[in-house]
Amino acid sequence: MVKFVRYDAGDNISHWGIINNENNIIEIEGDIFTEYTVTDKIIEISKIKILAPVEPSKIVAVGLNYKDHVEEMHMPLPEEPLIFLKPSTTVIGQGEKIILPKMSSQVEFEAELAIVISNTIKNITEAEVDFNILGYTCLNDVTARDLQKKDGQWTRAKSFDTFAPIGPCIVKGIDPDAQTIKLFLNGELKQTSNTSNFIFKTRKLVAYISTLMTLNRGDVITTGTPGGVGPMKTGDRVEVQIGEIGTLLNYVE
Repeated sequence: MVKFVRYDAGDNISHWGIINNENNIIEIEGDIFTEYTVTDKIIEISKIKILAPVEPSKIVAVGLNYKDHVEEMHMPLPEEPLIFLKPSTTVIGQGEKIILPKMSSQVEFEAELAIVISNTIKNITEAEVDFNILGYTCLNDVTARDLQKKDGQWTRAKSFDTFAPIGPCIVKGIDPDAQTIKLFLNGELKQTSNTSNFIFKTRKLVAYISTLMTLNRGDVITTGTPGGVGPMKTGDRVEVQIGEIGTLLNYVE
């Protein structure tokens, strides 16, 4: 298992490293999507700013992929993956603030496992999926629930700036369909499940979406949220915690 992290060391330049332990990382040189070299430079995590691990051209989001969430939304089980898009401008990283829009009075959290695509792909099979995935990360699919219900379709509710916290790292070498997933609001457990409860597994999702659109290197597919979604307010601390990946922490403003 390898954990990649993208960071700013105070020079306003994006660097890459591999998490060594909870206190430091090892700097890497090159392109993590193609070829890189691990250096001998050790950097203290306390002295850097962790950035969103990718800058996707788009986020392809999957709705209603856990049965308990389908039930709490009072909707029928989907016969095929239900997808929508979030723009790249929704992306923020570890520790950054989720900004509540004035036009919504009900902004909610949604803990999700996200897939990072490593190559430009179109019309691939499920057998080809693993070769085209860089790794996995945490994502909070922040949603203006009142606007989602009002509009009937989901674009406005899902697309405000800061509505896609991602991070803190990209992890390779794990089973994405067997990860615990939890969300804590101000330290209180609000969502808890396991990705083994997906209606559509990760290979199915990637292959299916690739038949609909070209996926670019660095694009993100986020796989849906379990039951227990709920509102956030100014001052809240929100943590998405996924098994072997780690914890994505953000605050609400």
